[in-house]
Amino acid sequence: MRLFLIGMMGSGKSYWGRQLHKQLKIDFFDLDECIEKELCMPISEIFSTKGEAYFRDYESEKLKTFNRYHSFILATGGGTPCFHENMEWMNAHGITVWLNETANILAERLKKEKAHRPLVASLSDNALQDFLERKIAERTPFYGKAKLILEGSAICLEQLLQAAQTGG
Repeated sequence: MRLFLIGMMGSGKSYWGRQLHKQLKIDFFDLDECIEKELCMPISEIFSTKGEAYFRDYESEKLKTFNRYHSFILATGGGTPCFHENMEWMNAHGITVWLNETANILAERLKKEKAHRPLVASLSDNALQDFLERKIAERTPFYGKAKLILEGSAICLEQLLQAAQTGG
């Protein structure tokens, strides 16, 4: 089984990936953490020193290395599905699950950790909400291609386990 968790930053991809790992005993990876480890710097520093284009190219290359694994759970970065036809690649190589949270919920979660999120680090709390609404609108055409979409209260371990076991 290859399970790709997609969605906006703060939607719970890493959290739910770890929960699934505990239940299913399948390897879990966080794509951003893999990139940070390989490049020996946080995503925010990669963005500021090398630029977003460099990051998106590297991210896409790293994503495609997961083709060598038979079974895994991968929490992607929020923008991963939106570049280099990554969404199509993930759909061809596994089960994609969009964790679709509202901008209000995401803003509340992200207020505490803006410093670690390069796309929102400089935003005021009020600007954060507007930014998230715009990003969700931009990314929905990509996220909407997921094999399974879970929204709000439907995002739970039971639903994710069912998706993993039935293939979406």
